[in-house]
Amino acid sequence: MKFVDESNIEVHAGKGGDGIASFRREKFIPRGGPDGGDGGRGGSILALADRNINTLVEYRFARIHRARNGEKGRGSDCYGKASDDITLRFPVGTVITDIESGEVLADLSVDGQTAVLAKGGQGGLGNIHFKSSTNRSPRQCTPGTLGESRRLKLELKVLADVGLLGMPNAGKSTYIRSVSAARPKVADYPFTTLHPNLGVVRVDENRSFVIADIPGLIEGAAEGAGLGHQFLRHLQRTRLLLHLVDLAPFDEDANPANDARAIVEELRKYDEALFRKPRWLVLNKVDLIPPEEREQRVQAFLSAYSRLVSEPEKTFIISALTGEGGRELTFAIMEHLQRNARTEPTESAEDSA
Repeated sequence: MKFVDESNIEVHAGKGGDGIASFRREKFIPRGGPDGGDGGRGGSILALADRNINTLVEYRFARIHRARNGEKGRGSDCYGKASDDITLRFPVGTVITDIESGEVLADLSVDGQTAVLAKGGQGGLGNIHFKSSTNRSPRQCTPGTLGESRRLKLELKVLADVGLLGMPNAGKSTYIRSVSAARPKVADYPFTTLHPNLGVVRVDENRSFVIADIPGLIEGAAEGAGLGHQFLRHLQRTRLLLHLVDLAPFDEDANPANDARAIVEELRKYDEALFRKPRWLVLNKVDLIPPEEREQRVQAFLSAYSRLVSEPEKTFIISALTGEGGRELTFAIMEHLQRNARTEPTESAEDSA
């Protein structure tokens, strides 16, 4: 199934039914009086977060959603029937924004959370509401009000504890394959990851966390270059970022320190809050470096990197392919997450993964 994390839709709530002016007409009752009923309420359109849905692909094709109008009132004190509400189901992590006003109508971060996207119109009043001692034959009634109509932007931000970022071919997909059951595509060419992947990392029987892998970033991503800028929003809900760096690039002219600096600058340009998140440096592919050269290569990188960017909180040296250093990194992540536990549970994100 195609992964879709953005879509625009229209929602139109139902109009309220009109009230009616009617009078009781029965044999032997010459002055029956007013008996016009109220109109029914128009149907509203609601949003529901559902952890069993993982993509917005349904809303790529079904773009217009309309609720029914309420029924008109009738005589004999009969009220019109209210229309049923329409409930649209979205993946957990969907942010719904009004395109016209820019207002965020709903941030569906918890499974089962609901929100009103468009409120149905109220039914009009029948003439039974206008009778009085001085107005015994009221002919007034009111029409139903219009339901709300909105154009909405849907954005899916996946729920994960840890986010991976780095240049294409930094080894992000290999790393998530090595620590979880996720199986993203891995190949020896850039941009093999075309959409976010989620994996659940089991530390032990009672402890786990969710990790997200997005397409690789390149310099200029914040201005639209490459693919990764389209998915940076998926890192905004994470609590920790792992910045993977390829210490042994195939291109001899490549400069890992400059590439790492470019990633940090793209984060800063895209979102200052994302830039300020805890970020650990993970030096990958040490298995491709002869053992006697590793320490020298690592120190040379850290020296060059520190001149360009402020020091990261922590630095780890791993090989995602062989698993070297992976266990220590996993336990360090789990310890960090437990120390900085968020208030809401992450079961919904884990189950959806």
